[in-house]
Amino acid sequence: MLDFLIIERACKMEKELKNHLIKAVAPNSIGEEMGVEPGDYLIAINDEEIDDVFDYQYLIKDEYVEILIRKSDGEEWLLEIDKDYDEDLGIDFENGLMSDYRSCHNKCIFCFIDQMPDGMRDTLYFKDDDSRLSFLQGNYITLTNMTDKDINRIIRFHLAPINISVQTTNPELRCRMLNNRFAGSALKNLDKLYENHIEMNGQIVLCKHINDGPELERSIRDLSKYLPFMRSVSVVPAGITKYREGLYPLELFTKQEAGCVIDLIESYQQNFYENFGLHFIHASDEFYITAEREFPEEERYDGYIQLENGVGMMRLFINEFHEAFHSMMKSEEYKKLKTIHGNITIATGKLAYSTVLSFSEEIMEAFPDIRISVVGIRNDFFGETITVAGLITGQDLMKQLKERKDQGIPLGDRLLIPSSMLRMGENVFLDDITGDQVEKELAIKLVPVESGGREFLDAILNADYRMNRNNENIGYIKAYED
Repeated sequence: MLDFLIIERACKMEKELKNHLIKAVAPNSIGEEMGVEPGDYLIAINDEEIDDVFDYQYLIKDEYVEILIRKSDGEEWLLEIDKDYDEDLGIDFENGLMSDYRSCHNKCIFCFIDQMPDGMRDTLYFKDDDSRLSFLQGNYITLTNMTDKDINRIIRFHLAPINISVQTTNPELRCRMLNNRFAGSALKNLDKLYENHIEMNGQIVLCKHINDGPELERSIRDLSKYLPFMRSVSVVPAGITKYREGLYPLELFTKQEAGCVIDLIESYQQNFYENFGLHFIHASDEFYITAEREFPEEERYDGYIQLENGVGMMRLFINEFHEAFHSMMKSEEYKKLKTIHGNITIATGKLAYSTVLSFSEEIMEAFPDIRISVVGIRNDFFGETITVAGLITGQDLMKQLKERKDQGIPLGDRLLIPSSMLRMGENVFLDDITGDQVEKELAIKLVPVESGGREFLDAILNADYRMNRNNENIGYIKAYED
């Protein structure tokens, strides 16, 4: 039941509060029923100033709220609202955060943005270190630009999980790695978060001969004291591009060194699991590939907590593919699908190349009329040390595939690429080359594919997978069409 009262304000509030421009009001929402319109401003909720989206979301939860709105003509309305607990008002703001983004004040020795070439779009050079984005987008933050007020607000609102770039628990070393004299003392905020039961995840960007070896072991031991509220810590190698002139000298991990990192991490996992039900510390997929070792079994990833950090992506991809492939092979529809044909090129990064190639060979054995060429794209733009698909540019993709065409190697009917090569929600590569430009240059249909193993199989077969109500696989229902 909604009840509201509109009161014209005869005087201004004593202090000037932040105004948040309303961009849209959802149809049939509380906001629309109250008469709120795009172009109005939100001034306060329950007489409290709204700093950003978290203040807004926290303060509108209650069943009774008072909202101060300034109309476009300057008139102020105080809206008294009775609603269900946690019911949204249906209001969107011009600025999604309702505040400016907070930039990073560190000068980390491993910062990837410092290794970017000139001439790219401005947004690629912005360094964020904003706790709000940790909760909204899963970004990792250093805690170095957070005030006591910021920490206390996280505790008050019980915002979680918060993702923290730790790098090392050695305060002096952390100051040197982040080039920030406050970086060591910022670690004390971990104690506050732990004491108030705030769920956390950690990240260690590992730099050879700097925070590895005994320093890594110290960090693992220190961070484990925050279990079970710190749920996971990923260890990922520092990305090194060819644009490091004038920057701190970093080196790549060798096969043997990557193996030592894995051995150290795995030596702790079983003990953590026995005591807390979590393996806690995880090496990224890149370490396993560099060390030429098998990826851990699925159970050791604790539900893939650190998937976005490249921890367990390959294991999940492998398991999903084999589950879908074996289910398809046992289905009645396989006999119908066996006659489909096609000539496909798959372009991916060097990191996933061998896995994608092995899957393609399995598919071609099951479907004799399908031809798949897998191409590992060399990253000339950032340098060959960068091997992930998400950092492959349109120009590298076009150049290397065009060279294959010029050598008389046909690309086939479709070009499959990981969707991570494209800007999220757009048909544009990192270097602003568009998917349309790639299609025109190579005269082939471009097909972005999501990262899942089933999506990979479906994209090759150009088929839709049918699920029953119990999510059990019962076969393909749309076969490849020319």
